Amino acid sequence: MRLRSTLIFASALLVFPGPNLRAQEAPPGNQAVKLDDLIAEAERNNPLIQAALRGWDGAKQAATQVSTLPDPQFVLQHVSVGSPRPFAGYTNSDFAYIGLGVSQDLPYPGKLRLRGEIARKDAEVAQQKIESVRRSVVAELKMAYFQLGYLAKRQTILEDDGQLLGQVEQAAEARYRNGIGNQQEVLQAQLEQTKLLREITMTRLEAGKAQAAVKHLLNRPQASPDIATAEISEATMARSYDELLAAAQANNPEIGGAQKMVEKQRLQVDAAKKDFYPDFNLQYMWQRTDPTQFRAYYSVTLGVRIPIYRSRKQQPEVAQAEAERSRAISDQEAQTQQIAFQLRQQFLTAEKSAELLKIYREGMIPQARAELQAGMAAYQSNRQDFQALLAAFLDVLKLDEEYWQTLAEHVTAVGQMEEITGLSLR
Repeated sequence: MRLRSTLIFASALLVFPGPNLRAQEAPPGNQAVKLDDLIAEAERNNPLIQAALRGWDGAKQAATQVSTLPDPQFVLQHVSVGSPRPFAGYTNSDFAYIGLGVSQDLPYPGKLRLRGEIARKDAEVAQQKIESVRRSVVAELKMAYFQLGYLAKRQTILEDDGQLLGQVEQAAEARYRNGIGNQQEVLQAQLEQTKLLREITMTRLEAGKAQAAVKHLLNRPQASPDIATAEISEATMARSYDELLAAAQANNPEIGGAQKMVEKQRLQVDAAKKDFYPDFNLQYMWQRTDPTQFRAYYSVTLGVRIPIYRSRKQQPEVAQAEAERSRAISDQEAQTQQIAFQLRQQFLTAEKSAELLKIYREGMIPQARAELQAGMAAYQSNRQDFQALLAAFLDVLKLDEEYWQTLAEHVTAVGQMEEITGLSLR
């Protein structure tokens, strides 16, 4: 009777809810933190995002600097006649004088405007970088968060199945004591228990690494309390790939930044062509000798800087600017193709992993549990050996882990698509 009651109890433990019904509980003493709250914290505190913001603030200050006229130059002159002493000949020669003047460099019309527009494009590129860095940080945070959720669930599965395996071990021991089984069955069950302990330890190690990654992204001290994740759940795919691609082409900061670089290089070509035109220098001078004998002198001078070395300076400058523009166009095309490729990969991963989750939920896992239950009954009646029972148990354990691993991959792929498109897909 003792053997029969032990086996019936072990068999009853085999019938537990499917993986989609198991609650993912936070560790004792820790309250689960929502992903959206962590994202908001990362946006406030992550140093990479803050550095990108400061870079944009700095880039915005360049446009007025480069589009403003050069600083004027003020000149003080003193000319002596007949002696190096100051003011020698000042009272008896109209060649000795004191002069005050100012000069101003005047670039050819349109050059300063183009420099300002180029600087503004640089600022727009820096602004796109903010969004690119923000999305990258958020995507990494989501990956680490979902990994934490999966590892927490995996640890729960291993601990629960460890208890179940303990019941199987007790059944093997009972059979051995009653002369039905053998000692090898007991030792194999104990070995599997040890393997589960190893897997639990490795899971805790991976969870510790994921905790460190989350704290790093949040700019929290590594010694701060660990973060408990909320339950991860399957996302519903309500948009087609074409809709997601259109959103990516319109909103992705990598594509936007590449487009801004193309626009900047077009302005660089226009600016290089402007260097074929001369720049000017306007100077005004006032000169005073002895005011009792001579009148003051006033002079205006206009200087022109002529670009006479065009084949060595201006023409190569234009060729360089056009080459840079062509490179920027190619970079934009490559970036657009790369985004489309990445989006397609993540879309397929999300789509096919959703199909796999359904197969696990509705087919493989219930079938594996039914096989394990039937195997336990057969083992009770001595119609099945221990190896077949153990294999059925390991199948259940493997499929349960695969289900949650697939779910983590699914939500991670959705998170990657959110990074690429800028849409909320959860």
